[in-house]
Order: sequence, then C-alpha cells, then structure tokens
Amino acid sequence: MRAKFEAASLPAAPNFSFEADLWQCGRQWIAGVDEAGRGAFAGPVAAAGVIFLPERDLADRLSGVRDSKQMTPRARQTWALVIRQAAFTWGVGYASAQEIDALGIVPATRLAMQRALEKLSPQPEHLLVDYLELPEVDAPQTPLVKGDARSLSIAAASILAKTARDAFLLELDDQYPGYGFARHKGYGTAAHRAALESLGPCREHRLSFAPLAAMKEVSR
Repeated sequence: MRAKFEAASLPAAPNFSFEADLWQCGRQWIAGVDEAGRGAFAGPVAAAGVIFLPERDLADRLSGVRDSKQMTPRARQTWALVIRQAAFTWGVGYASAQEIDALGIVPATRLAMQRALEKLSPQPEHLLVDYLELPEVDAPQTPLVKGDARSLSIAAASILAKTARDAFLLELDDQYPGYGFARHKGYGTAAHRAALESLGPCREHRLSFAPLAAMKEVSR
C-alpha cells in the first residue's frame, strides 16, 4: 500500500529515515528501486535496484545524492561511481522498446525493475519503490510518492538507472545516426521530432506512443 505523502514533509534532501525504520525492525536487505526513461520516445526503459548496509558514515558519503533529474550529467556520473562503491549490491535491468509496445509502459517499467532486482545478491527483504508497486515480486514493498526525493536508496537507484540508460543511448546514437540520441537520450525534444519527420522512426522507437503511432517504422 502506497504511503501517504504530504508536500510539507518533503525533506531538504533524501535521507535514510525509511531504511532506518526497517533496519530497526530487523530487516537488513532493503532495496531502493527506481526507473529512467519512462517518458522517452525511443530506447528502453531502465531500472535499478540498490542495497546499502546501515554503516555509520553512509549518509555522509552519499551527501550529494539527489533525484537524478535534479543533477547535471557530470554530477550523475561522479555519484554513480560513489554509489556503486558504497552499495552492498546493485543491479540494472531494461525493458526494450518492443516490450514497451507489446506490454504498455507501466508493465514494461515493472519488468525492468524485476530484472534489476533479479541481479541483487542477496535478494531484498523489503523494497522501497518510487511510486510503483511490483505485484510480481514476492517481497514486502513501500511505494513512495516522490520517493527519489525522500529515500537515499531510491535516489541512488535513480542515478544508476539514468546513467546506465544514458550510456545505452550513446551506443544507439552510433547505430542510428541522425536522430540525435546522444543529445536528447530519446526524449521528445523539438530536434528529435524534426528527425522523426525527416527519417521516420527506427527499431528503437516506441511506436505505441501517441506521437509515433501514425508513423511507419523504417528498416535501418
């Protein structure tokens, strides 16, 4: 069940308050889970899961971690390295553009999250998830509205998902030149829309999304 959120309770920065409550209840393996790329026109949706241990200086070591959308690309890259070093275990999963078209974006996002969680060892005893619930995952869950602004584990997962997906889109830019994937990372910018009008969609575009539904995929 999603925890109630009041805007006035939003902290100045994400912290370990949710994790601390669970640690004190005897649950050690608490995974923060978040996604990146849910609203893009092209490329996969990515998700990450990350588990930290309750180390005394951990919050200080992660003091610059924020919701990935609030950070510059350089800051995300820097903190992604810190997060991977500080985490006990972490994993990234994807759902492809084809899976998004077949399943819908929300089920595909859940699939990417499941795939990220499958890479964690040990498996989590509890999930802190940004907004979504994962009915196919057999673990207690706390879905949090604005979770990446409230939980450090979720914020860390958002950075790992975003940096992994950005790297994936840089590779797609080489495979599908002309769309500008390296610049806009698949999102529906004016330049991306102009490229679609000129080139048509490629295999990495989400043809089920309304702006692309009437377009015919080109073979590239």
